[in-house]
Amino acid sequence: MEEQRVALVTGASRGIGKQSAIALARAGLDVVITARTVHEGEGIDDSDSAGRPLPGSLDTTAAEIESAGRGALPVPLDLHDRATIGAAVQRALDEWGRIDVLVNNAVDTGPGSMARFDDTPVEVIEAKLAANVVAQVVMIKAVLPGMLERGDGTVVNITSAVAISDPPAPAGEGGWGSAYAMSKGAFHRLAGILAVEYRDRGLRFFNVEPGFVVTERMAVNAEALGLDGKYPGAPPTVPAAVVAWLATDPEAEELNGETVSAQKFAYQRGLHPDWRE
Repeated sequence: MEEQRVALVTGASRGIGKQSAIALARAGLDVVITARTVHEGEGIDDSDSAGRPLPGSLDTTAAEIESAGRGALPVPLDLHDRATIGAAVQRALDEWGRIDVLVNNAVDTGPGSMARFDDTPVEVIEAKLAANVVAQVVMIKAVLPGMLERGDGTVVNITSAVAISDPPAPAGEGGWGSAYAMSKGAFHRLAGILAVEYRDRGLRFFNVEPGFVVTERMAVNAEALGLDGKYPGAPPTVPAAVVAWLATDPEAEELNGETVSAQKFAYQRGLHPDWRE
């Protein structure tokens, strides 16, 4: 009898992480979900638009996973607290004995992502690199031994267009800040390198570039600024559908090490109902 597969998704209280966890559950995996927001009503936007309450929590995501008929294991995790990263992986191994799929989705959402270079202290750049690159390296190193022992495993890194393109304007005028872009750029390089090193040992590594996605955070801030609906994007279920496909479809092997543009890929492959107006 084939053993039950397990996924671990970071940043799963809302947005792409939440929907990826639900999509993986619907694809038949039990899911370990991590985030800072454990209970509904605790979420607060801590970005440059800080202070607004945000919907979403591990509790809510867990309920949706369980309604899909799969097991959910909520575990608090903070990218700036390295001990919680190791603890989350160990908790998953203690409870379920394995991690077959890792989705590195969580990012530092604190101030500085939209600041210009002159206004960005070195300490902010260090913090973004620590949370958006080093934390993910720690996570990957923690799950690799089990994957290598089984000769099978998938790591999906949620990357960003800011990692591979220049802004159309300065930060504050339609562009983005250097600290966030540098951290995502460094993170973006991992998947291809690891695929080269581990493809002969049964492991797969992918970047998923989600495109412009309207998450709960973006929707809350757009409404507060009177911009509701002004900048339409894809729902987070679109990149989530791609994550689930990469984690479960044998054809994904052909894309090992590549960056997948989620919206184009989902549309062309019919992985999601058409969301475009």
